[in-house]
Amino acid sequence: MADCMDKGSLTGGQDCILEPLCFPEQQNAYASLAHAQGGFLVPCLLCPDTTSLTDRDQLLRHLLLQHKLVIADVKLVADFPRYMMYWKRRFIEQPITDFCSVIKTNSEGPVEEQDHFFLLCDALPEDRVLREQLQQKRLEEVLEQQQKERDDCSFQHTCMFCHEQYRGNRSSLLNHMAKEHSFSVGHPDNIVFCSEFLDILERKLDQMQCLYCEKTFRDKTTLKDHMRKKQHRRINANNHDYDRFYVINYLELGKTWEQVQSEDDRELGQDEDDDWSDWQAHPVCAVCLFCEQHAETMEKIYIHMQEAHGFDLHKLKTDLNLKFYQQVKLVNYIRREIHQCRCFGCQQKFGSKAEVVYHLTDTGHMMEPPATSVWDQPEYYFPTYENDALLTALSDSESDSEGIVGSGDVPVIAEDMSNLRALKQNSVLSHLCKDRTSST
Repeated sequence: MADCMDKGSLTGGQDCILEPLCFPEQQNAYASLAHAQGGFLVPCLLCPDTTSLTDRDQLLRHLLLQHKLVIADVKLVADFPRYMMYWKRRFIEQPITDFCSVIKTNSEGPVEEQDHFFLLCDALPEDRVLREQLQQKRLEEVLEQQQKERDDCSFQHTCMFCHEQYRGNRSSLLNHMAKEHSFSVGHPDNIVFCSEFLDILERKLDQMQCLYCEKTFRDKTTLKDHMRKKQHRRINANNHDYDRFYVINYLELGKTWEQVQSEDDRELGQDEDDDWSDWQAHPVCAVCLFCEQHAETMEKIYIHMQEAHGFDLHKLKTDLNLKFYQQVKLVNYIRREIHQCRCFGCQQKFGSKAEVVYHLTDTGHMMEPPATSVWDQPEYYFPTYENDALLTALSDSESDSEGIVGSGDVPVIAEDMSNLRALKQNSVLSHLCKDRTSST
């Protein structure tokens, strides 16, 4: 959780949260390495060594030779530095065997000739969730960049073929090259990092290289004739260096644009039976209300809170007869109070979260929330932490639906109501008409 901060001086004596909060799985002590020496430095998972992001293969070779560790499908990891930083922290917290599959080589040979290798892959639910989160984060960043390029009117670039200057929106230059020179890199709305893309293509032409077959020629005249006669006025789709300039390559984890395009959606309509037997829900990581302990299942985090802190959310739900949204507000209220280093029972302020938790346990306030009017407020509909997975585990109590139907004298009419006569008889409008007739 974020460090405790007292912002009372900024808000007239009242504590408030001025910035969006996220749990520490997205933050770590190695983040300072990211921009060291003007570029990304990626840490080794098992020793203090660091390597430049451009030397990723060297780092992977180091992991294999020095630590006998292999990372599966590393090319499909959306953000390699963040991926490595996350697992470095996890390997410090727990043994590597808790996460990696162990592969024994030469198992039938002499013991001294046997060796053990470790495989880190997305068969581990935690690794799979991490890869999907990094993929989603990268997609959001790419879409944000693409929108900036769409709105940017300060673009300036020269056509690669006729050297005419184009200013304003990028689409004007791309449409010009497609229409006047029969050279299309795709629809402008599908392109991202457009300026860098154009610079790479222009540099290749300056080096007398064909953009499609990538052969080099002796002069520009020969190159132009070749591209015109061979119809090579297009880029090489098999050159994966271009993949990062197309938004489609960021859409799905582990799929290139060719795989996405080749999928036939018509097959989805052939199965009449909705068979969900192969559905596998990936676990989410829930964080304790009182410390940084987290678990892959909600049941584990509930057990941890009971055993480590004496807090039983299920018991509170039953004792206070909490409906779903009341549970949401109570959790968000406790999260905020702990973040503000304040006891949620007696409102006493402390200097750190550790002191708050000790006070809650020592005084027995852990299971004594304040009056409902204190926390059952609209402001606590909104999560204190944006990635609070604990909120997703809350469920309606058995009396929720009964309380809604039975409250007041308001009749509840189903959407598929077929008895229109009964509907008319119960209608408020019919009663008003009767009253008006009798009065006249």
